[in-house]
Amino acid sequence: MNTEPKWSVTVADIRGIADDVVELTLVGADGQIPKWESGAHIDLILGPDMVRQYSLCGDPDDRNTLTIAVLREQVSRGGSAYVHEHLSAGDTLRIRGPRNNFPLHDAERYRFIAGGIGITPLLPMIRTVARRGAAWTLHYGGRTRGSMAYLPELSALGDLRVHTEDETGRMNLDTILAPDPGTLVYCCGPESLLSTVEERCATTWPAGALHVERFAPKPVAHAAADSEFEVECAQSGVTVLVPAGISILEAVEQAGISALSSCREGTCGTCETVVLDGLPDHRDSLLDAKDTDLMMICRSRARTPRLVLDL
Repeated sequence: MNTEPKWSVTVADIRGIADDVVELTLVGADGQIPKWESGAHIDLILGPDMVRQYSLCGDPDDRNTLTIAVLREQVSRGGSAYVHEHLSAGDTLRIRGPRNNFPLHDAERYRFIAGGIGITPLLPMIRTVARRGAAWTLHYGGRTRGSMAYLPELSALGDLRVHTEDETGRMNLDTILAPDPGTLVYCCGPESLLSTVEERCATTWPAGALHVERFAPKPVAHAAADSEFEVECAQSGVTVLVPAGISILEAVEQAGISALSSCREGTCGTCETVVLDGLPDHRDSLLDAKDTDLMMICRSRARTPRLVLDL
């Protein structure tokens, strides 16, 4: 079955680093922390029914601590409010991961674009490329300078371009995204920023040049209503019917089959499952039509009447 180890960590420090943003420094409760690479995130297990994903924003070369930064969301499902109101130094937590759906690839140059708390997965990347001596530029947007985390460190690292709505207005993406052969674009932030960047890059940049990370599900439009289909769980020897309005994850859980999951929104990658037969209908924020042998069962459905999954 799909399993993933949990790690016990202690909150070594918690401090405010911007308006409504706190940074947590985590150390292994037994002295051990998992290895990770730029772009990775962890599941922070805050309770039996409260698991949230946060990008690691420390230094991948630091083998002693893990660092995350948490924005207190105005409309919170409970996770960010819990971190801000209840966690303190000395508390022990469980984490799962790290998991990396946003890896840093080699390139001649990099163009980073961050909106608000979207700076968190980009900061380790910038540290990495700066250490390598690669050319990079960061365009970092926010409401005010006080709302933007890590400005002093980013400024010291190199080519930082700050765009604040109260001083200069929003980023001019037409200028920022002028095509540049040999450059990779990495972007993270609110959906309005990501969708605009994707639209610009789709027509002017080579395929594969743009890489994005979403904190919320990507809007997916489907003209046809959901229809039911069958899922054969190859490991379990069980076939389940997935009706309209019920996810594959929910259907297999109701059948007593254990499947690892976390966000249930198609953004974290925890429920990634191998497709042995049939064609998936990707409705997550990570995979696309070329990925026919994998699917996120919390959101995606089937293009064929039957799927065979490695469950």
